[in-house]
Amino acid sequence: MNIRNIAIIAHVDHGKTTLVDKILHSTNIFRDNQETGELIMDNNDLERERGITIFSKNVSVLYKGVKINVIDTPGHSDFGGEVERVLKMADGVLLLVDAFEGPMPQTRFVLQKALHLGLHPIVVINKVDKANCRPDEVHDAVFELFFNLDATEEQLNFPTIYGSSKNGWMNTTLTETDNIFPLLDAILEHVPEPTVNEGPTQMQITSLDYSSFLGRIAVGKVARGTIREGQQIALVQAGGEIKKMKVKELYTFEALGKKKATEVSAGDICAIVGLDEFNIGNTICDIEFPEALPVISVDEPTMSMMFSINNSPFFGREGKFVTSRHLRDRLMKETEKNLALV
Repeated sequence: MNIRNIAIIAHVDHGKTTLVDKILHSTNIFRDNQETGELIMDNNDLERERGITIFSKNVSVLYKGVKINVIDTPGHSDFGGEVERVLKMADGVLLLVDAFEGPMPQTRFVLQKALHLGLHPIVVINKVDKANCRPDEVHDAVFELFFNLDATEEQLNFPTIYGSSKNGWMNTTLTETDNIFPLLDAILEHVPEPTVNEGPTQMQITSLDYSSFLGRIAVGKVARGTIREGQQIALVQAGGEIKKMKVKELYTFEALGKKKATEVSAGDICAIVGLDEFNIGNTICDIEFPEALPVISVDEPTMSMMFSINNSPFFGREGKFVTSRHLRDRLMKETEKNLALV
């Protein structure tokens, strides 16, 4: 089966999660009578409360016989580590930009990483139905941003899609349609198929999942060879330590859930159950050829704090602590003194 791995990146509140909702509905993964609501991918309580994406999720849709793995990524720079890992699983990106606001600082933050990884971008100028929108100016601003980020000539020749995620339409022009199929067609045309490398098994763990029934689940894109259910593998950890383990269960992503598989080939994203003591960045290898992939580098936190001892000249001269008991005793003494004066 043909596969496309696509990550969606955007500034907060530019319509990324709404677009994913429309992709899911347009590819008919739900029953006609199924209640789905909005912000399907933001199923975490904190995400729904704040209206932003914090954790990356994987879904897949089938369009024209091609499996499209859609990775919804955080749009806030505070979750840069999550973005860094997710882009390792993608072969192309949808850069979603508001037709009024244009590219924002966090757009630059994630786009720079995607361009340096050599990913093929598709620019989606969203919310063209809003008053005072300026899609042509925004398009020029996006091109200038690509140029400033040292994009290659091929990356500068990006395709552009216009539309409104909220109203459920996309097109290669500003003409309104009744579906988002032009966007899906652009994904098939401009996002390359994942590279299929033959040889011993190799997969880097780029994300974690958890199930109360299955425990911790390792998620990543198979980089080389195949992974099979029941296979004996070597887990290469960050310090170079190698542990021998067994793949108990193997899953691929289908629609909003996972589908059990017996074998997953290079290029597809899968979830593995049965591994112990693994972390993000560890490599799953053939037990006879334990060759680790480069460890994923993650940006330093956007804020750091240093706690040190108090060495000010007034140290130790803060006075006594005043507690509620002290206040209560003082109040009683003042009351007794006032009564005595009466």
